[in-house]
Parts: sequence; C-alpha cells; structure tokens
Amino acid sequence: MSTSSSVASKIVVYLVLIVCAIPVVFPLYYAFIGGIMTPSDLASYPPKLLPTAIDLGNYGSALDTIPLARQYLNSAIQTGIVTLCQLLSSVLAAYAFAFLRMWAKTAMFALFMVTLMVPWEAIILPNYLLVSDLGLTKGPLTYLGLTLPFLAHAFGTFLLRQSFLQFPVEVRDAAVMDGCGHLRFLWRILLPLSKPAIAAVGVYVFMTTWNQYFWPLILGNDDQYKTLQIGVSMLNDAESSSPTLILAGVTLALLPTLLLVVFGQRFIIRGLTAGAVK
Repeated sequence: MSTSSSVASKIVVYLVLIVCAIPVVFPLYYAFIGGIMTPSDLASYPPKLLPTAIDLGNYGSALDTIPLARQYLNSAIQTGIVTLCQLLSSVLAAYAFAFLRMWAKTAMFALFMVTLMVPWEAIILPNYLLVSDLGLTKGPLTYLGLTLPFLAHAFGTFLLRQSFLQFPVEVRDAAVMDGCGHLRFLWRILLPLSKPAIAAVGVYVFMTTWNQYFWPLILGNDDQYKTLQIGVSMLNDAESSSPTLILAGVTLALLPTLLLVVFGQRFIIRGLTAGAVK
C-alpha cells in the first residue's frame, strides 16, 4: 500500500512540475519551431504548433542578410575574455579577502561591495568617454573597448569569498605546515575543492556578457565588430525581414546559453561530489 501511494505522489509531483515548466519552455520551443516554419505557417490563425513543412533556409537567409557569423564570433570573443578575466580577478580577490591578513580588511571589503550599489546607467557615460579617449572604438581595438569595463566585478568576488570562508581551517593549516605557499595552495587544493562556486560564477558571467545589448550597441560603429545581440535586432530592420527570419536569428543567439544549461549542470554536480570534504 505504501509503495502505491509513493508512486502516486511521485506522479502528482511530476505532473505539477510539467505544468509549471510549460510557460517557461514554450517560448523557447516556439522560437525553434518558428525558425524552421514557412512564413505562411507562422502567420496562420490559429497559430500552428507544428510546421507543415520544414524550411531550413531561414537560417541561411539570416546569415546572408547581415554578417551574423562574424557577429557570432565577436560575441564569443567578448564573452570568453570577460569570463576568463572575471574568474581570475574574482578568485584572486576572494582569496585575499578570505585568507590574507591585512590592515582594515573588513572595511576594504565593505568598500569593495559598495560598488555593487552603483547602477550601470550612472557609469556608462564615463566608461564610454574613457574607452573613446583611449581609441578603443575603432577597428580590432573595439574588442578591448567591449571588454575593458567588465574585466573585474565585485559580485563574483563576493560569491567566491563566501565559499572560501567555508573551507576547513584544518586543511589550510596542514597545507601551511607542509610548506605550501599561497599560489600552490590556491591552485592545487582550494580551486579543485571549490568547483561548484567557480562554475556558478562562470555561468553567471557568461550568460550576463553574452546577453549584453546596450554597451555593444553604443560602442560598435562598424558592423564587423557588432555582437550577436545587435545582429539579431538588425534582422528586424532589414528590408527582407520576416518573423521566421527573426526567430531563426533568435535561435542562433540562444544556442550557446542553452547548451551551457543542458551540459553545464552535470559539471556543477560533479564538482559538488568531487569537492566534498569529509
């Protein structure tokens, strides 16, 4: 009797989860389906949930309408540089705030965290003037302009510091007694045992940077250095624009973050199990 009730409760839980997931998954599903529909199918009423004919030419048309492939590369370069630099700066700053002895460390950390309260809209103009004065808005130097204001951020430092503070003091003391220096302890012991926190910061920075719109919009004067999000918006202004063309571009923009969610979860879970300290 208990077994049947347990099965019934699991069925109810799964049904509730499926119902809650539908509003979240449906826009993503319709973007993918709309990208392979014909214009007549997408414009039909009532809307069709399945295409009568698959039209993969929408992706080719999107790539031909604007330099979407180059903009895809621009987004990848920008996101890769920002993610790596933020992880490096956050790890080093978090280690200093968690383990190093220094004067007024708590006050400095509080001042460091105050930067999170400054809205981006308040500093976007000074950042633009600085990048423009440095000549980082033209040619290949545009990559530096896209990434320079985001190479370090207090949010990643805060998350990693909180994770490092949970590290067992006994392990740290044992490493010091064995002659383990700061860099060796950080690289060989602390980082492998902090994979979940590092993965969480990396995913957050990647998704935030990949979805940036306003900063690349005001910085990229040349189509060759505009990012993918700007390219997708340009599809709406193209002379041959159509809903199927726009949805195909949106699908291309969604793929990296979707793959990160699908395949990144198991690495985070593996980090949780591998980094467990008994």
